[in-house]
Amino acid sequence: MSETSGPAFGGRRALPRNASNAAEDDLPTVELQGGPVPRGVNLQDYLHVTNIHLFKERWDTNKMDHHTDKYENNKLIVRRGQSFFIQIDFNRPYDPRRDLFRVEYVIGRYPQENKGTYIPVPIVPELQRGKWGAKVIMRENRSVRLSIQSSPECIVGKFRMYVAVWTPYGILRTSRNPETDTYILFNPWCEEDAVYLDGDKEREEYVLNDIGVIFYGDFNDIKSRSWSYGQFEDGILDACLYVMDKAQMDLSGRGNPIKVSRVGSAMVNAKDDEGVLVGSWDNIYAYGVPPSAWTGSVDILLEYQSTKSPVRYGQCWVFAGVFNTFLRCLGIPARVITNYFSAHDNDANLQMDIFLEEDGNVNSKLTKDSVWNYHCWNEAWMTRPDLPVGFGGWQAVDSTPQENSDGMYRCGPASVQAIKHGHICFQFDAPFVFAEVNSDLIYITAKKDGTHVVETVDTTHIGKLIVTKEVGGDGIKDITDTYKFQEGQEEERLALETALMYGAKKPLNIEGILKPRSDVDMNFDVENAVLGRDFKLTITFQNNSPRRYTLSAYLSGNIVFYTGVSKTEFKKETFEVTLEPLSFKREEVLIRAGEYMGQLLEQAYLHFFVTARVNESKDILAKQKSTVLTIPQLIIKVRGAKMVGSDMVVTVEFTNPLKETLRNVWIHLDGPGVIKPMRKMFREIQPSATIQWEEVCRPWVSGPRKLIASMTSNSLRHVYGELNLQIQRRPSA
Repeated sequence: MSETSGPAFGGRRALPRNASNAAEDDLPTVELQGGPVPRGVNLQDYLHVTNIHLFKERWDTNKMDHHTDKYENNKLIVRRGQSFFIQIDFNRPYDPRRDLFRVEYVIGRYPQENKGTYIPVPIVPELQRGKWGAKVIMRENRSVRLSIQSSPECIVGKFRMYVAVWTPYGILRTSRNPETDTYILFNPWCEEDAVYLDGDKEREEYVLNDIGVIFYGDFNDIKSRSWSYGQFEDGILDACLYVMDKAQMDLSGRGNPIKVSRVGSAMVNAKDDEGVLVGSWDNIYAYGVPPSAWTGSVDILLEYQSTKSPVRYGQCWVFAGVFNTFLRCLGIPARVITNYFSAHDNDANLQMDIFLEEDGNVNSKLTKDSVWNYHCWNEAWMTRPDLPVGFGGWQAVDSTPQENSDGMYRCGPASVQAIKHGHICFQFDAPFVFAEVNSDLIYITAKKDGTHVVETVDTTHIGKLIVTKEVGGDGIKDITDTYKFQEGQEEERLALETALMYGAKKPLNIEGILKPRSDVDMNFDVENAVLGRDFKLTITFQNNSPRRYTLSAYLSGNIVFYTGVSKTEFKKETFEVTLEPLSFKREEVLIRAGEYMGQLLEQAYLHFFVTARVNESKDILAKQKSTVLTIPQLIIKVRGAKMVGSDMVVTVEFTNPLKETLRNVWIHLDGPGVIKPMRKMFREIQPSATIQWEEVCRPWVSGPRKLIASMTSNSLRHVYGELNLQIQRRPSA
């Protein structure tokens, strides 16, 4: 096809970058060859197109066979590497002996065949796997039906479609018609596609499931919340393509899942590229929505596309939820991962250094690393032809802005298999992910004379548990063994040594030596704590020697962000303990609701740090634990027929359990296929008062569905509720 002449750069003829799916140039409807058409010749006498049928309804075989029937989109949506059908109506019967035509697909503004942005599809006698081609499968009167095969490496995006007919005087081409636009997506059902995933149940879960479960909380108190991915909702596919346009990602790279997922990990956060979500961890959410209030990705992506500005605010599970929508919507199998006790290793030395004063208190100036109670990221499934054999499969990708990678806040894709075996030399960002799950926790006393003494080393605290949602259910699946060998196994030490060999900093930068183990052990437990109520903390001291010891103990209770960063100390207590030989002693500390309620953060995390100095031996004992307060739930009820197209009443109910009035209360309600995302404000809820919110909806998707609600207010957040529904099909007349 002809190319528009472009500017010359340094003696070379060059076209501008083709980095926008939305931008377009129309192809000429007539391309004459060798001068004007002779007098008396009418080009309309030659074969020309009168109509094109794409069989793009939800119930048509194209959408059913390509697993795209769930998309709320009236355009044709197909998956690459798999054949689909179209029908072309001409002005007269098609005669293959004298008529020559072909279908053309074009994407972007400066289409070039060698870049894959202009695709001429030849009419062939037989389709070949892995290649573009069109085969005539039916000729009837003036109509021709074609089976079109796309390449499994084709660019993913929205293509414009044309039909070009050859005449002795040049090419006649159909005019631009938005009705024939065709979306082409990644294809996990096609063995030649880089995202091919074996197993129907896995594809159903990681590509087609539009409702997920995200795990949060604490290792000792795992909590879960449902999340509406909504990848099939109206406008979401276009919003995901807009994200890549906003990144100015070259169209020629959009068929590569490695590049697409890496661009996505940068664009879902707004840190340096005006991406989708602004992160905020300071508990101040003016002019935006608190992260805990979101119930799904749909509102966020649609707002981003319509305003062309980053949406406020997100934290790790929100970034992961939106990124999962982006990946699944484009056809890349994806899941959300939660790592409990996740290391944020600022100096990448595979150790989290907790510095203590000589009296046992934490030295916040020296302690730069932080341990997140949990951290969510994503895994995307793809081959890795850029890495040695064996490192394909699940790849860790993280859109929470933590560290800079190649000049932008992004992370991955990093091969999970490579991380497990310590091969952190392979791109992208494997050392950072390895440290998140494998660092050692080291308590170091910073002495007044400037020396450092290692008190204790905890090799099992970081990456304690790594989980995701189970396939086909809402339960939890432990995938820790995909990231690391069991602690203490020979393979685990070998993986660590391999990581050190490949450039992770060796943990040898500590002055002093590890102290011998103390004769005294200390531990503590926090009883199940309910928001707004008092609870107890019990410290146990055990003397394992025939000597008598005295201890000076210190308890610090802090309100913390889930990232492990302390906001304020709300409890401080010191006490002396005398331990007789071979005995144990318990100390109980009462934590009153009034001490913590006024200063609570987004997720109601309390962190306790207990240190004790053995006066006779000068040994320091240190333990830390977090607890998540149990928060009341929203109650969702429905009445009416649970059937597609029938009115159903949804009621959301909440009773204030606190002794204070809740103000500026927002309730969000969502349910893919059942109700569009909506929210309602209540100015205040008095103590023990109950509020109700009713909405009428009309479900449009049958099968297992879910309603999800969240509540946020000035003094209480992370309140959730959900209800499982079975929506019946509408009976046929």
